[in-house]
Amino acid sequence: MMAGKLPDWIGKAVRHPWLRRGVLFAAYGGLLVALLGASSYLALSNFVRSGVIAVPDLVGLEQSQAEAGLATAGLALQRVEDDRYDEAVPAGHVLRQDPPAGSAVKEGSGVVVYLSRGRELVETPDLSGQVLQTAQVSLTASGLQMGRSRSVFAESGEPGTVVRQDPPAGSPIDPSSQVDLMVSLANPGAMYVMPDLIDLPEEPVRDFFETRGFRLGRVKYEPYEGVPAGIILRQYPLPGHPLRQSDSIALVVAAQDSR
Repeated sequence: MMAGKLPDWIGKAVRHPWLRRGVLFAAYGGLLVALLGASSYLALSNFVRSGVIAVPDLVGLEQSQAEAGLATAGLALQRVEDDRYDEAVPAGHVLRQDPPAGSAVKEGSGVVVYLSRGRELVETPDLSGQVLQTAQVSLTASGLQMGRSRSVFAESGEPGTVVRQDPPAGSPIDPSSQVDLMVSLANPGAMYVMPDLIDLPEEPVRDFFETRGFRLGRVKYEPYEGVPAGIILRQYPLPGHPLRQSDSIALVVAAQDSR
């Protein structure tokens, strides 16, 4: 047995120079890859040792709470003015963050937060003085619906126009909500009780009503035995009935007997 025998591939490399150069290049390449791997490992290790922080979950927190939580973790809050409406997240709370929770970032990095504007609300328009059809158009343009409408006697407001609304003008309400309306009827004026005019003289009665704005309508004269001329025999409305200034008062008055 021959001691110290070299492998066949080494012997071939010694006999063939071109093969020897290939072996050297392969060894150099392997060394270079090893060096790059070691360098990357050392760089990554140094990065980890220099302070990597997991981004906390900020969604749902108030801005002040999110800022305090980031400061405790060694990060900074960056506010972006791009608030969005959201049904679930209250106004002023974090709606979204970038980078997301759990991301690995360097200490001192900034985390961008977007806040919620809460539920989207619309302002109730002022419908006072509008006729019913116009009020309905105004509500539709605001994204609302007309609810119940009722007619009422009101001291102010033209007949047929809105005098009250519920919710009131300027109230923030959900889109598509209903707004109830009250519409003015023509004011009937003050109401009185018709007095008993039977057996009273016509002239003082006429002066009494006319000076107070009442209107006497038809006055019929007919003779009546035993009753002096000018005395009221019958009246309409009857005594005790309601009376407005716009109502017409009719009288039957005793006339002079022509016999």
